[in-house]
Amino acid sequence: MLNIQVGHSYFLRYDRKQWERGKPYPPLATLHIAALLRRMGHAVGLFDAMLAEGVEDYAPTLQAQRPSLVVFYEDNFNYLTKMCLGNMRDAACRMIGEAKADGARVLVAGSDASDHPEAFLAAGADAVLTGEGIGALMTLVDRLERDPLIDPDAWTEGVPGIATRSPTGTRVTRLGVVPPDPRVTGLPAWDLVDMPRYRALWMERHGYFSLNMAASRGCPFRCNWCAKPIWGNHYNQRSPQDVAAEMTYLKRTFAPDHIWMADDIFGFHVDWVSELANELQASDGSIPFMIQTRADLSSERMATALAAAGCVEAWIGAESGSQRVLDRMTKGTKVPDLIAARQRLGAHGIRVGFFIQLGYLGEELEDLIATRTLVQAAAPDDIGVSVSYPLPGTKFFDEVRAQLGRKTHWDDSDDLAMMFRGAYDTAFYREVRDLLHREVTAPGAALDADWAELVAREQQHRHEAPTQAAWARRATGA
Repeated sequence: MLNIQVGHSYFLRYDRKQWERGKPYPPLATLHIAALLRRMGHAVGLFDAMLAEGVEDYAPTLQAQRPSLVVFYEDNFNYLTKMCLGNMRDAACRMIGEAKADGARVLVAGSDASDHPEAFLAAGADAVLTGEGIGALMTLVDRLERDPLIDPDAWTEGVPGIATRSPTGTRVTRLGVVPPDPRVTGLPAWDLVDMPRYRALWMERHGYFSLNMAASRGCPFRCNWCAKPIWGNHYNQRSPQDVAAEMTYLKRTFAPDHIWMADDIFGFHVDWVSELANELQASDGSIPFMIQTRADLSSERMATALAAAGCVEAWIGAESGSQRVLDRMTKGTKVPDLIAARQRLGAHGIRVGFFIQLGYLGEELEDLIATRTLVQAAAPDDIGVSVSYPLPGTKFFDEVRAQLGRKTHWDDSDDLAMMFRGAYDTAFYREVRDLLHREVTAPGAALDADWAELVAREQQHRHEAPTQAAWARRATGA
């Protein structure tokens, strides 16, 4: 039996926007790995960075737990980890160094580590697990249990799906994307979570307590800006009975007021959702929950089934009100579908949010105005706005790779800095973001005037010669 510490590096306090938002969730994938390792017979402790004061909280946990193996397994259900925020990478590297200095072996898994293993290996990690990494993790744990003093090179030798250091640089044996590993099953290690601390922050900020679940892993759709370093286009759905049993367990054990279903796409099949609703009604296990879905999945039958299961909020990846932009993204949805889905779900009492993405390749002013028109016509209850973020491994990233400069990460999720040369500069997109939010919260004549001013200003810019000097003036607001 090994003494293993499982942790992650998403510190809510290091992401200013998310700290102010104040909606923390336990690291779901990290907890699944902790549960898996315990089923293998090991003693497992947790370092949960989410509500820690900072990376300085990490060293005391090493002294308390004295692990022989540390596994930093990022929560791939948390979309923020896909953004590979620079603050979190820095924190991970510092913790790797501290764990190594304390004598532990260190393994790392996550989107950023899969894409850029060099940074984590340079910090001292013995190996980076690429992709989901379950098979490699189990092999390495078994080897270490059989021989706790095994030479580090022999420990990782011949294991597929990892990255390690070599005399000539980094040696990577990638498996490519694989389906979600069936050995990740059952309840996460919920007992390791400091629930009172989560509850206290939720109640202080919002007056209710929310927890997270996932009914599936992966997404079969092919938006060309969406990174899928873990599962590719594979999609694996738990049974309705299994999901209902976990929700019922959470309701009876921790009494949350709300659940965030962290699936990339929840439900997918209407018969599955109907069966889930039946199971939850039979067990009296339903908790009001929030999902992410697509407009083209939101049929009348689906809206009815979601409402019956307890869904109270649905977020749709609208992205743009311009069909031209949606097609270039290979989004696979139509603008009228977005409006219809919002109306259909709303009619069943489900609150609807739209994710909006600004600055995608080829987007022009008329496309942004079309997005405003979409928000006006659909009248979503809320919107979340970002600029296009080039994630490694995507077609979008490949298209803008030559334009990427030194800035390859946002520090926090409110950065919204353009990392490639889009049609407009960062300040412009931040202004559009603010105007779109006002469309939801405070539409009216004053807002019309602000949009008119923005359009006039940009039309004036278009009369300038397309020279580097003109671009420089525009980028600096001169």
